[in-house]
Amino acid sequence: MINPVIFSIKITESFYLTLTWYGVLVMTGVVVAGWLAEKEIRRRGENGEHVWNALVWALPSGVIGARLWYVAQSIWSGNSYYLDEPRKILMINEGGLHFFGALLFGGIALVLYVQKYKVDPWLLLDSVAPMVLIGQAIARPANFINQELYGQPTSLPWGIAIDAAHRIAPYNDLAKYPLETTRFHPTFAYEMLWNFLAAALLIWLAHRLKNALRPGTLFAGWLILAGTGRVIVESFRPDQPLIPGTALSYSRLFAALMAIAGSLLLLLITDTIRLPRLNPWREAYYLAPPLTQAAPESQPTKRVYRRKKRG
Repeated sequence: MINPVIFSIKITESFYLTLTWYGVLVMTGVVVAGWLAEKEIRRRGENGEHVWNALVWALPSGVIGARLWYVAQSIWSGNSYYLDEPRKILMINEGGLHFFGALLFGGIALVLYVQKYKVDPWLLLDSVAPMVLIGQAIARPANFINQELYGQPTSLPWGIAIDAAHRIAPYNDLAKYPLETTRFHPTFAYEMLWNFLAAALLIWLAHRLKNALRPGTLFAGWLILAGTGRVIVESFRPDQPLIPGTALSYSRLFAALMAIAGSLLLLLITDTIRLPRLNPWREAYYLAPPLTQAAPESQPTKRVYRRKKRG
């Protein structure tokens, strides 16, 4: 197995400066996703600096949310690790971030950002969402290195070995699940492949149907694909806490709600269903005022990406 720690430098008796593969791969995913999103938002006529500026708001918020959600789910599952060792909550370098926490806290930060700088939220979300899938996929090999987020035992040829120290119950019973012969579903790899395919589809649609998609369509597609992928992948994971009295995990529930929300949003965008103040859906994005002029009273500037008329 690969050592999760690339190097560690002793600073004091109790403090070490440590670089891990988890941190490197996560940050690589963030940078690549940001770079691709910047190119996409510039292609749509908006200032690419908004991607990096919004990232400054969303990244720390997302990391905090992802960690808190992971810790909360660990406690929900009956694991007292973080209750017994509260200082370990801060040890993000040891692994343990959850997608839904990052989505919640990062989303709140983005809402505040677009309100402050008058950025079209659909323009930002449509540009960023497909690239988030790519960033997540790039970071997934870190789960293999940390030997985490694996599924149930499998006899499939791509099953992976998990050390005894990293196994959860009941798979830590080596008499029943021998180290030499037991292999597990690499669920992180399933999600990585799904994310790459979903991102490729959304990017293809963005370029192929550039003038035919209404604002928010790609974000709705992301909600559907990311949520559906999570529902499928989470079905392989035995480590997720279940809703009391059911066989449904909290993660699968929230993933299903994502997919449902995306489907409803897509119906609104296409005017298939109508709600007051939301329909008819606007046909084009708008551009934000220059960053130096983005005062609270500023108004959005010209509109872009007009769709071709139907019929």
